[in-house]
Amino acid sequence: MGIFGAIGIAQTGLTLHRTWLDAVSDNLANLSTVRPTSEDAFRARYVVAQETPGAEGGVQVAGVQLGDATGRLVYEPDNPLADETGYVRYPDIDMSSQMAQLIMAQRGYQANAAVVDRAKETYQAALQIGRS
Repeated sequence: MGIFGAIGIAQTGLTLHRTWLDAVSDNLANLSTVRPTSEDAFRARYVVAQETPGAEGGVQVAGVQLGDATGRLVYEPDNPLADETGYVRYPDIDMSSQMAQLIMAQRGYQANAAVVDRAKETYQAALQIGRS
């Protein structure tokens, strides 16, 4: 690991947690998206993380998995998208689970940002010692 290794590793964490925050935010924003029963429901996005290959360390986004397209059928006969039996399709997304994931992703992002700040302060202190 080079002199700026801590910042590089924390940067990979920031990128991963930012992607996770974006996915959870998208899921929460589409929690009430209604579709006709003839269409697929909104598919939740789940970020898959993996260790960065090589000796440098860090993490990366391995991909994004999509949730179930079946969703859940809800009886809403007054909805303009309802079929002839009165049903519409909603995504099968659990709000409490998404909120928990949002908190975890936010805390992970904050922790990696703090590592960048501390490493920067340490490097600046080392430069000041070198100037003295």
